[in-house]
Amino acid sequence: QVQLVESGGDLVQAGGSLRLSCAASGRLFSINIMGWFRQAPGKQRELVAHISPSGGTSYVGSVKGRFTISRDNARNTVFLQMNSLKPEDTGVYYCNSVPVPLNWGQGTQVTVSS
Repeated sequence: QVQLVESGGDLVQAGGSLRLSCAASGRLFSINIMGWFRQAPGKQRELVAHISPSGGTSYVGSVKGRFTISRDNARNTVFLQMNSLKPEDTGVYYCNSVPVPLNWGQGTQVTVSS
């Protein structure tokens, strides 16, 4: 059973940067599309970026040009580099398989102060 462990969240000021990591156990990682999801306070979880096994990427409009998703298949890890952070980026960030999610991890909290 695949387990997902997110890390790297923190409290930062607007304009700052963070790099999130997601470590996945299990042999299926290298063949899955992987995504980063964000759940803002009082809102539904949304997919903000995803990456194919070969490295093709896609982003939601609100983060395009500021966030970069990448993956290391040999280490079963997916990353999210977040630059030029805005208060509206605040939320709990999760990684998971796309489009069919696996068991959700605990997420990592990102708080951006204005």
